[in-house]
Amino acid sequence: MPLQELPDYPWDLMAPYAERARSHADGVVDLSIGSPVDPTPDLIREALAAATDAHAYPQTVGTPALREAIVDWFQRRRGVRGLTVENVLPTIGSKELVALLPFMLGLGEGDTVVHPRAAYPTYAIGAAIAGATALASDDPAEWPEGTKLVWLNSPGNPDGRILTVHELRAAVARARELGAYIASDECYAELGWEAPWDAERVPSILDPRVIGQDRRNVLAVYSLSKQSNLAGYRAAFVAGCRQIIERLVNVRKHAGLMLPAPLQAAMVTALGDEEHVEAQKARYRARREALKPALEAAGFRVDRSEGGLYLWATEGRDAWDSIGRLADRGILAGPGHFYGDFYPQHVRLSLTATDERIAAAADRLRGFGDSL
Repeated sequence: MPLQELPDYPWDLMAPYAERARSHADGVVDLSIGSPVDPTPDLIREALAAATDAHAYPQTVGTPALREAIVDWFQRRRGVRGLTVENVLPTIGSKELVALLPFMLGLGEGDTVVHPRAAYPTYAIGAAIAGATALASDDPAEWPEGTKLVWLNSPGNPDGRILTVHELRAAVARARELGAYIASDECYAELGWEAPWDAERVPSILDPRVIGQDRRNVLAVYSLSKQSNLAGYRAAFVAGCRQIIERLVNVRKHAGLMLPAPLQAAMVTALGDEEHVEAQKARYRARREALKPALEAAGFRVDRSEGGLYLWATEGRDAWDSIGRLADRGILAGPGHFYGDFYPQHVRLSLTATDERIAAAADRLRGFGDSL
């Protein structure tokens, strides 16, 4: 797909359903977009405010304090040891990195970018921006010669799938057979729900059980939007292979892609505090425990969804039909059509609504039961 043929933004198709949902007497419950609704923690806002005398250009590579904070966070929260500041780089949110990584790695016509079957659309858009070809596949045995970049996503968006150490190891092995880069989008890694992930750490592709200490051509991407309510800050980072990080730094310096200095200071504080992360996870857990059984009682089957911010559900009919039926109850969800060609009967419901709105959605779903 040439750059000039990029598709229209798919969420524009939701406008008539949003209008139907907003007409509900008790108001809309918008579960369509995973945008945080809870406050940014005070300690992070205070760190931002204290750093607003930012008269000099910020460092593209990140301040020493931020780079060290990222290294420490990977060791403390993800079980990844051995990183240095040369292995990490802050980014302006994770979406811009996902969209631009194939281009920044020099991919182009004739190259293949593999991404999950149930996938955040930006993986394919990134391939298109670079002039490469996107391929949806979860099976490493299917990845063809000519694959130059593999995207993993664990926990997944939209399906909440968590990849085991064994699955991650197999993916890395196949990527190396192909001579491909492999990048794991791990932005929901703090949000594991179903056993064993309710008690165990969600594994990173940089986990030594996956790659040992060989980070060659391997990257992990992370965002603070979900765990710290920093979506408006655009606070994210990438870690892994030092040679790739060096290449990304060089491209980003030329392009002027740098995280504002006050945001870098705020990230240091966010990465160093675990209390606010646990509090936010508890909020999402309570919302999930309210919404999931109500959805199932209404006749939906929830698939995967063992981690992340979403419930991936189907009632066995076309997703647009389900979207309309939910909109008539004042509930806005996202259709599976937006996430590839393989799940036309699924809908995605986000946990990013207030407690009151989640409770309202649960009441509406329970009230209709089989009639939905």
